[in-house]
Amino acid sequence: MTEQKQRTAGRRGRRVVTNISLSLDGRYAAPDDPQDMSWVMPYAHSDVARDHLTSLWESATTALLGRVNAEGFLGFWPTVIDMEGADPRDEAFAKWLVDTDKVVLSSSLREAPWGRTTIVDKPTAEAVEDLQASEGGDILVLSSAGVIKALLAADKVDRLALTVFPLFLGGGPRLFEDGLPAGKWALVSQTAGEHGTLALVYDRLH
Repeated sequence: MTEQKQRTAGRRGRRVVTNISLSLDGRYAAPDDPQDMSWVMPYAHSDVARDHLTSLWESATTALLGRVNAEGFLGFWPTVIDMEGADPRDEAFAKWLVDTDKVVLSSSLREAPWGRTTIVDKPTAEAVEDLQASEGGDILVLSSAGVIKALLAADKVDRLALTVFPLFLGGGPRLFEDGLPAGKWALVSQTAGEHGTLALVYDRLH
């Protein structure tokens, strides 16, 4: 069996791709204020981070987010379109995010304030199984740690994309917790960029 067939064997339907930024000590949020992402900003505007994100959304036709991240992403990114001086890669992502189908997992929202958005109130793994049974390209989970952790625990992630920034947060929640399903992953892409930023992409082997 070829390496590519090994990566996709056992999977049905659309590929689930998760993307998140981590500190060097494995945290996705600061300990004092989980909503404060200022630690990301010095690195997020680098070429490696922008090219990394571009490589992920170009093959995706659905964005999957938790409510908090949806409010952040969908409140900010549409403003980048036609913004003076915006990087073309940022503007292209913003246009994709506005135009693509979006699914927001939430038990509190009843109506979506954003276009092309469906609110789903059901367990994460079940919601993803429904999406995988439909037609389309990749399902891209955008930085929603709670969604990603639930999918890792259910072994529903096909491609794990990480941007690792060279700093210690010294505390805060970790992405990888004890008790995750055992398994092997293949490194399919690695890029080192400015400031020591690393963009890594792994595919789940089955």
